[in-house]
Amino acid sequence: MKNIILCGFMGCGKSTIGKILSNKTKMPFIDMDKYIEKKTGMTVSGIFEKYGEGKFREIESEVCLELSEKSDLIIAAGGGTLTFQKNIDVLKRTGRIVFIDVKYEMLCKRLKHDKKRPLLQVENRNEKIKELLKARTPIYKSAASIYVDGNFSSGYVADIILGILN
Repeated sequence: MKNIILCGFMGCGKSTIGKILSNKTKMPFIDMDKYIEKKTGMTVSGIFEKYGEGKFREIESEVCLELSEKSDLIIAAGGGTLTFQKNIDVLKRTGRIVFIDVKYEMLCKRLKHDKKRPLLQVENRNEKIKELLKARTPIYKSAASIYVDGNFSSGYVADIILGILN
């Protein structure tokens, strides 16, 4: 089996669903942001703070290449990973991209108290979510070969993904 790459907006449940899929398939799960943190010895926020978003995106692209050389993984891509065509191209070569779509209202609720996502540490978080979601959703849709409605429980969404893949 090839890699399963989960994409979608921050807070859509990629990590939670990825862990459930990993338990059900016995395929290793990799959260790309945590992988980057381990590789660099810094938090994503720390990288953004010290080096800026550009440097983070460089590291992210390197990690896409690295992970694309492996197989049988479940990968939760960062929310911005697939906003770059080179990352889409690399990840598509190695697996199936699954877009987990969650409604704006649900995302606002889930991300209400978030303190670790650098792009959301702004005065009007909900406006930022709306702006990013509007820009990213069409990109996610065009990158993915599988679309799932993520407005349900994580277990249910994981079962839907497995049903489609099988």
